Amino acid sequence: MAKLISILSGIASILLWIQLVFNNPYAAPSTGPIATTFFMLCLPACLAIISALKTNHKLMLVAFIWSFPVSLYVYFTPGIFSWFGITSVTYLFSFVLILVSQKISILKEQHKQ
Repeated sequence: MAKLISILSGIASILLWIQLVFNNPYAAPSTGPIATTFFMLCLPACLAIISALKTNHKLMLVAFIWSFPVSLYVYFTPGIFSWFGITSVTYLFSFVLILVSQKISILKEQHKQ
């Protein structure tokens, strides 16, 4: 379930980034923020998706730490782009869920022995 949540959050972040860059209803089109927002919002979303598909879930924590400063800034702006903050926190939530489920599995295995 946590993997699905992180994949959906990553996809939502990518779609929000596309909306921000190419069809922003709140600002005139400009090329300035494209590179910055790509590196700070879109790439961490891709990393979260990759982390959910692979076994290295620590990358999901990296995606959260990487995207959190800009996501937090955008979260406090009015409009649809405040959802970036929610998707970023969802990376952390998914990481914690995966970590807890792994610990529970280990404890169950130890209890069986």
